[in-house]
Amino acid sequence: MLLAPPSGHRNRGRFCAETVQRVITDSYGRLAATARVTTHLVVLAERLAAERLDALAHIEGAPGSGLPRVLFVCSHNAGRSELAAARLSHRAQGHVTVSSAGTHPAAAVEPAVAQVLTEAGVPSAEAALPKPLTDEVVRAADIVITMGCGDACPVVAGRRYLDWPVADPEGAPIAVVRTIRDAIDAHITELLDSLPSTA
Repeated sequence: MLLAPPSGHRNRGRFCAETVQRVITDSYGRLAATARVTTHLVVLAERLAAERLDALAHIEGAPGSGLPRVLFVCSHNAGRSELAAARLSHRAQGHVTVSSAGTHPAAAVEPAVAQVLTEAGVPSAEAALPKPLTDEVVRAADIVITMGCGDACPVVAGRRYLDWPVADPEGAPIAVVRTIRDAIDAHITELLDSLPSTA
């Protein structure tokens, strides 16, 4: 399947057309493996490919923002890691590059997770997408934060690894999911305090 390169992608020209097409096609295949609804799969694949190409450019030393890069990883990328990534992106206000992924991504984000993010004023909650863990995003990250995936998360030398023991919101009542969101927020406060470049 031939997919279009990510529109307006900031790494346009950094990679040959074959590399871009390979990443897009692979991203489509990875998402299609777990998708329940395929209506917008091409657009979602382009979004995932853009994130992977940005990470690849960072790994290869392309000039970039120099911002700290944080990757959140959990099993399904439908709950904890989505909450953490959305809250950190919102609170860091562009001072951190944030990614999230799952070792076994779900088909969709937990509805209660999207709800508590919207309640907290996170505008991108509806656009959240469970993504597969790829080599590029792990290698590009400065900090990898695991949230329940244990040994399934690959270890790359030279990266800072943290594990946040936070309850899984899957199937939990909304009041419990709010408590999980707040627990993640407390961890994010500590993380931001440890990143002087975010000040």
